[in-house]
Amino acid sequence: MKVFFSENNVDYGTYTFNYAIYAQKETQAELTEIYEKGFLPYTGNTKIESELFYLARSLRVNLENFDDTSENRRVSRLVEPLDIKLEILDKNNFDTKDPEFVAFCSNYINERIGEDNMSLERWDYILKQETGTNFFKFSNSEKTLGYVLACINEELVHYWFAFFDTEYMRTHSLGKWMMWRVIRWSKDNNKKYAYLGTAYKPAALYKIRDHKGLEFWDGQKWNTDSKILKDWCQTDLDTKAADRFKLLEEPNKFLSEL
Repeated sequence: MKVFFSENNVDYGTYTFNYAIYAQKETQAELTEIYEKGFLPYTGNTKIESELFYLARSLRVNLENFDDTSENRRVSRLVEPLDIKLEILDKNNFDTKDPEFVAFCSNYINERIGEDNMSLERWDYILKQETGTNFFKFSNSEKTLGYVLACINEELVHYWFAFFDTEYMRTHSLGKWMMWRVIRWSKDNNKKYAYLGTAYKPAALYKIRDHKGLEFWDGQKWNTDSKILKDWCQTDLDTKAADRFKLLEEPNKFLSEL
């Protein structure tokens, strides 16, 4: 793993000099270490040949502390009549060019993500990344209901990209159920962590409310204080006078605990 910094915004008024931090994966065996350090896969530039990761406010479930919440159970009862079967598919043995799979993903992109955020070219680029190892496929006797592209190894599962039949989004909370189902599978299969992507802005609050055992990368450690995380998400869009360290009321206390 090679880590590098890319200079971003400069604010001389507060001596704040921002850098984006990236990790270049050199082998698949490094994935546990990369995720452990708060990095997530970067696929925003399809011309990059290496597999890159960006440092962010990553969110994960410590599965030792995970248990179903009342919301998990409520959603599970909603989905139960659909009689969904879960399959774990090896990406290397899966035909990502299958017309039905392509159409399923394309429909979801058009309906929920938008071509500006996820072009079919980018999705094809993501599918070629070695980091994504498996698909969670959700189906019943009538049709396919969803896919999750995931990274799975001995220690972790990364719930990376999800696609589902939006017909059941509001009536059955299908997207929320799929996330819970992947976390539950991860715990039942003796993984240590289930990574859920980033935790920014109010739109991420559903992840925080719905699941026990959550931890977020706060810049130096995995933090279990969900109140802080909720406050940060609620204020992410607000303009800040400086970085969070400079805004601390007790910086010396913070430094003594490093």
